[in-house]
Amino acid sequence: MARRKSSAAEDLMDLVALLPWWAGVALAAVSYWFLHGIATRPLPKIHPGQPIGDFTTTALWQGLATGGQYLLPLICLFGAALSVIKRRQRRQLYETASAGDSAEVLQGMSSQEFELLVGEGFRRRGYGVRESGGGGADGGVDLVLTKDGEKIFVQCKQWKAFKVGVSTVRELYGVMAAHGATGGFVVTSGRFTQEATDFAHGRNIQLLDGSALMQLLREARGTGRRDKSSEVRHATQDAEPIATAILCPKCGKPMVRRMAKRGATVGKPFWGCSNFSGGCRGTREIQGL
Repeated sequence: MARRKSSAAEDLMDLVALLPWWAGVALAAVSYWFLHGIATRPLPKIHPGQPIGDFTTTALWQGLATGGQYLLPLICLFGAALSVIKRRQRRQLYETASAGDSAEVLQGMSSQEFELLVGEGFRRRGYGVRESGGGGADGGVDLVLTKDGEKIFVQCKQWKAFKVGVSTVRELYGVMAAHGATGGFVVTSGRFTQEATDFAHGRNIQLLDGSALMQLLREARGTGRRDKSSEVRHATQDAEPIATAILCPKCGKPMVRRMAKRGATVGKPFWGCSNFSGGCRGTREIQGL
């Protein structure tokens, strides 16, 4: 989603809002203490023959610190308050949506609310979630997920009337390769075209339409903090799984699609053991690529 241009103060506030509220309060206290110390420091005396530049530089920094000792902590406190508000909003959206009977509950949401809901769904599945809002250095993705040292990109498309086409999926695939992401999700409240589904098949991209997203939310609601991220399936237009589990040849546990980050096969998907964090390095080639 595109975002309007913002000031440096707003960007800093949004950055603090990504942190827990107590971290914002701590930053406010630390910034006041640091800047207040500079602002109240006595100015050096000017001696005959001494360059005026040193005095001017010191006075300039103290002038900035005098105003900054109040402004910067205030921005941090606003960011902490925004963190609390967003957290409460995510919870309310999640509780309302996960209790719904169908994907129609998603249709009345704004794009921003939809993005918050999707992020909360993945957060409750054990992922670390950073809301980039379509900006930053990750190629315009809406959410950046992290888990077990891997980075996964998410595109959120709150489209009420149109199907998400192949161009969106192809764009995400290119951004994943360019920025070293091991996987990606395209999530919509509607549906996907057949071309989009065909392109995602065999690649490390999972498509979640409205029905599949509702299933993810309900599973997260029922499992709490248990890690079941490997059970999220690539969703077709009818939100049905496309394949049964592939088992690791070394330990027998389920395998998940990953993407090569280096070597001659960089950017190429393969099957990797879901017990990678436990030390298993079992792999399989993805047939048909």
